[in-house]
Amino acid sequence: MSEEKKHNYSADSIQALEGMEHVRMRPSMYIGDVGVRGLHHLVYEVVDNSIDEALAGHCDEISVDINEDNSITVRDNGRGIPVGLHKKEGVSALEVVMTKIGAGGKFDKDSYKVSGGLHGVGVSCVNALSDHLKATVHRDGKIWEQEYERGKTLYPVKTVGGTDKTGTEVTFLPDKSIFQQTTEYNYDTLAARMRELAYLNKGITVVLTDKRNKDDEGNFISETFHSTEGLSEFVKFLDSTREQLTSDVISMEGEKNGIPVEVAMVYNTSYSENLHSYVNNINTHEGGTHLSGFRRGLTHTLKKYADESGLLKNVKFEISGDDFREGLTAIVSVKVAEPQFEGQTKTKLGNREVTSAVSQAVAEMLNDFLEENPNDAKTIVQKVILAAQARHAAKKAREMVQRKTVMSIGGLPGKLSDCSETDPAVCEIFLVEGDSAGGTAKQGRDRNFQAILPLRGKILNVEKAMQHKVFENEEIKNMFTALGITIGTEEDPRALNLSKLRYHKVVIMCDADVDGSHIATLILTFFFRYMREMVEQGYIYIATPPLYLVKKGQKKEYAWDDNQRDLIVQKMGGGANIQRYKGLGEMNAEQLWDTTMNPEFRTLRQVTIDNLTEADRVFSMLMGDDVPPRRDFIERNAKYANIDA
Repeated sequence: MSEEKKHNYSADSIQALEGMEHVRMRPSMYIGDVGVRGLHHLVYEVVDNSIDEALAGHCDEISVDINEDNSITVRDNGRGIPVGLHKKEGVSALEVVMTKIGAGGKFDKDSYKVSGGLHGVGVSCVNALSDHLKATVHRDGKIWEQEYERGKTLYPVKTVGGTDKTGTEVTFLPDKSIFQQTTEYNYDTLAARMRELAYLNKGITVVLTDKRNKDDEGNFISETFHSTEGLSEFVKFLDSTREQLTSDVISMEGEKNGIPVEVAMVYNTSYSENLHSYVNNINTHEGGTHLSGFRRGLTHTLKKYADESGLLKNVKFEISGDDFREGLTAIVSVKVAEPQFEGQTKTKLGNREVTSAVSQAVAEMLNDFLEENPNDAKTIVQKVILAAQARHAAKKAREMVQRKTVMSIGGLPGKLSDCSETDPAVCEIFLVEGDSAGGTAKQGRDRNFQAILPLRGKILNVEKAMQHKVFENEEIKNMFTALGITIGTEEDPRALNLSKLRYHKVVIMCDADVDGSHIATLILTFFFRYMREMVEQGYIYIATPPLYLVKKGQKKEYAWDDNQRDLIVQKMGGGANIQRYKGLGEMNAEQLWDTTMNPEFRTLRQVTIDNLTEADRVFSMLMGDDVPPRRDFIERNAKYANIDA
């Protein structure tokens, strides 16, 4: 095939695979869900098209605008979607891309070597799930345009002017009849993904602008994301609130067996392992062959060095792969032409050839680093030895938890007030702050399906604790035992066994004040670090007790924020009495049931992980030692916080 034909991205490059009749009827099949996550996924799909242009070497600027009406505009300076006549479909290639599921240049190997997104499903799905979408293409010296309503074209592609630029602009408004929960975009959620894309694709500039909000100077809220170092910068960003152990980031970028591989890693003084992996910019949070290759290369190379250096000669116990990864933050990114995904959420890479490619790349990178940095190498091995000692101590502590958990009903925590129902699918447990509130919750609950476990004070901060200390902590042991969860196998000391999970709703119920928020964050940190599968499977919730009780005569209403309180007072007229709840203990059992525990009237917030790397960074920042970024985060995000200097 000639070079000219190979790089000729034209109307004939677009291939239509199948119709899109089911998209509006079964949207979750295409974008995961129709809640907050699915809503934001629409943006990612359109941006992925621009990123694909960048990967093909034709685009370096992308802008994303959140408009006043919560519509989204995505612009790039790529080649522009082809607009010529598509021979097979008999209409413009732009119309094919926008209205046919599976249509896109991604399926033409001559146009794109690799691509992310939903593999060609993307932009047509966004169109189908939008009330209105407008596509504008700058190409061949002209500006082309077409508009759609709920996936159907309003008019044929037309020219609306001339241009000396190239690129594509897509503006879409999500359909409220599909996204019934909300159509309001969260700036921070989009910013986290745009930042991630900038790090994963160095040299690209991504600008995110929120036209709904302005800063103190009257300008729209906006951020520009650009990285010159790629993953090395990404690792520094993720680890910015941890104390670094090595003098610099260990990194490599290159091609192994025809597969582009990029790796960056750094050791810190923490006790957690934070590995993040990507395939074609997709976060593969279930891991896969690229992560297996990284672990193999890391363990083999470090163990060989430690043995040959004589640093292990006085160590009396075996060193395992886990020990080499304690206190490690690493990112592995590969680009694969035809990725094969496995796992429950299709985010686990299955391509076997990737394992050896990544393993070789990591081995070469580490060998060079260890030879050139003997002091850092010694520090890493000493950290590994300490991790092994802690792991042996943790194993004993974990076995004590297991022994208590597998016992009969007598092994359940004494403080647990269990429910009579035994079907986990309908059972829920409230983790309640303090014995006093626990007693009130016990009186107010429905004992058929609601269990209560009071937690004494603030639980251990697992972010700063060694593993054996975590498993020795009484409150944490009680949680494991009450939930019926066992942890750890010979192969994986942190593997969770959820087969005997006793409740499918775990509700964190704390006071609506600063201390309560801190305790809730401590509990969430524990679940994120030690029971992440519980979060990922949607079992963790946060209760939302009211802040105010407004009374006038026989009338009484609860308010969950200041605005709601003011509206109730206004509605009741003068003379209303306002009671501010400082804690759960100030409510009686009936009030707690009515507002916070009754499934008919309560509001539970389900805890989800939209972006794993961002969640890792936030937990590290909130629960680590670095105060300034934590204070800044709280001031920006907490409505009812008294910030102590």
